[in-house]
Amino acid sequence: MPPRSRTVWARLWLSLLVCRTIAQLDAELIACRACPRLVAWREQVAHEKRAAFSDENYWGKPVPGLGPADARLLLIGLAPAAHGGNRTGRMFTGDRSGDFLIAAMHAAGLANQPTSVSADDGLRLLGTRVTAPVHCAPPGNKPTTVERDTCRRWLTTELTLLAPTLRAIVVLGGWGWQAALPALSESGWEIPTPKPRFGHGAHVELAPAAQGHSPVHLFGAYHPSQQNTFTGRLTPAMLEQVLRDAARAAGLP
Repeated sequence: MPPRSRTVWARLWLSLLVCRTIAQLDAELIACRACPRLVAWREQVAHEKRAAFSDENYWGKPVPGLGPADARLLLIGLAPAAHGGNRTGRMFTGDRSGDFLIAAMHAAGLANQPTSVSADDGLRLLGTRVTAPVHCAPPGNKPTTVERDTCRRWLTTELTLLAPTLRAIVVLGGWGWQAALPALSESGWEIPTPKPRFGHGAHVELAPAAQGHSPVHLFGAYHPSQQNTFTGRLTPAMLEQVLRDAARAAGLP
């Protein structure tokens, strides 16, 4: 076995020794307290609350990924919103970014409904999972590089567990793109040199570097932040097109 393959396999085994299933990964993740600044912020927000949600019980913990354990398509965002995922306990739920993304996913046939309001609203993702490089809400929506790198083991493990079925990935935003590339390398895919550059509609096929992995199509899309959607930098049609292209590459109906 070539040295590169031996290194990849060693990393994969270490990841899988911690979590052997997506359900176990999600359960372990929500107990994480590895980043003091993020722990303090997410709990402060959950205590103080926003006036509009003052009668709600905030989640106030790391937010796990959303979607089936045998997903063929994975969406990678940035981090939960303070009064979105940090409040509801579900990725892209209860905020404007979630409204925009889930509507586009529904239009592309990747969600059973166009809204994402609360964790018990009946939303199901179809052949698709949504996750993030950082699982705690950060102050100002800006995690530090140390926090990003500390949280990467969760994304690496998630990618490893999804590898048997995963065929396409959409990364939402340049920050997420830079966070995803090393996680993809560590979880068993080759990253070309020079590294693929982020852009809306960017597309590159990554070759497997570990046994049992298949090639995966990596797509880029602008993040559905209010800054992008309110200014028209990202329109529903733009996001829907990338999602449809990725769904087709993943072999989803």
